[in-house]
Order: sequence, then structure tokens, then C-alpha cells
Amino acid sequence: MSDLFGGLGGLMKGFSGFMPQDDPDVALMMAGSEVSDLQKQENDLYAQIGKQALAQGRVQFPELEKKLHLVQENLSAAQGKLQNAQAGKREKNCARRAEEEARLCPSCNNMNPEGVKFCQECGARLGAQKCAQCGASLSPGTRFCGECGARQEG
Repeated sequence: MSDLFGGLGGLMKGFSGFMPQDDPDVALMMAGSEVSDLQKQENDLYAQIGKQALAQGRVQFPELEKKLHLVQENLSAAQGKLQNAQAGKREKNCARRAEEEARLCPSCNNMNPEGVKFCQECGARLGAQKCAQCGASLSPGTRFCGECGARQEG
């Protein structure tokens, strides 16, 4: 069973020292928190017993074992979905950062509107620069390509 106070039981227990001990609400909170903690301990011990019994091959509940394997398969699929969602979020954040970097002037740090090629503040060229000879990415203001040595036109 989960914490009766929505995950705040430990925090509330810490604050209980500052509350009047003869207050019935404080007593109720403390008792509820203790019950919740003990129920969690009980469930954790049941889980440990079950894992040990399963590992030793002493499980006599084939229907529960089938349910366990189904839950494990579903858990694996859910973990895959979570990893995909996390990767999608990282990709989206990288794309957003790249878009922002393309709009940020390398000379004066002015954030320009989308779609402009030159800074509206100082006139410097925006976006990632590429070598005309080999296509390598160049830092702003580069006069010679670090990959092929080709001179870059300003």
C-alpha cells in the first residue's frame, strides 16, 4: 500500500516534532505514517520471499507464475517505450537548441527571428557555415577549412 499522505509521510513525520504532541491530528498523522511504513516493509518482505522461492524453484502457483511472466513482458515493453520517449525528448531538445543556435548571431549574440540569414543587429552571416570545397562544418569567421585547407570566402 502506498503512503497514506501521498508520499509526504516522511516529510510530515519530520515536521511532527514541531507540532503539539497532544493534538489528535498529529497523533492520527503519526499513526497513519507508521502503518504505511510497516505495510511497505511487509510488502517488500513478501516480494523478497516470493523472489527467493521462485529462484529456488519452489513455486507451487503456476497461474501466478504465468501472470508474473506476463507482467515482466509488459514491464520490458513499457521500459522500451520509456527509453524511446526519453530519446525523442532528447532529439527534440537538440533540434530546438540547433534552431536557436542558427538564429543566434556569432558576432554580437543577438537572437534573430526565424528565417533570416544575416543578423538584424550587426549584419553577420547566421547559421552553421560549411566548407564550399568539402562540406565540413566551420566555426564563424574561419578563413581556411580545417579538413581540406580550402580558403573560405568571407
